[in-house]
Amino acid sequence: MAEAKKEAKKQGFFSKAGSFFRSCIGEMKKITWPTPKQTTKNFLIVIAVIAVSGLFIYALDRGLYALLNLVMSTGTQ
Repeated sequence: MAEAKKEAKKQGFFSKAGSFFRSCIGEMKKITWPTPKQTTKNFLIVIAVIAVSGLFIYALDRGLYALLNLVMSTGTQ
């Protein structure tokens, strides 16, 4: 019984590597890839979120810049 555990523990590097790659291939077979239609829809959603975020940051920047100019110009008049 103790010898069987020692034999199981003494796996070589190539044995472990082979086992690892076999399990990787098995996991890759379980993946469900998105359809082209889903990929296009997700791409368009990402582009829309980026555009809305960009517009929000631009508006915030312009507003804060205008507020800063207002504060800075009141002190000089």
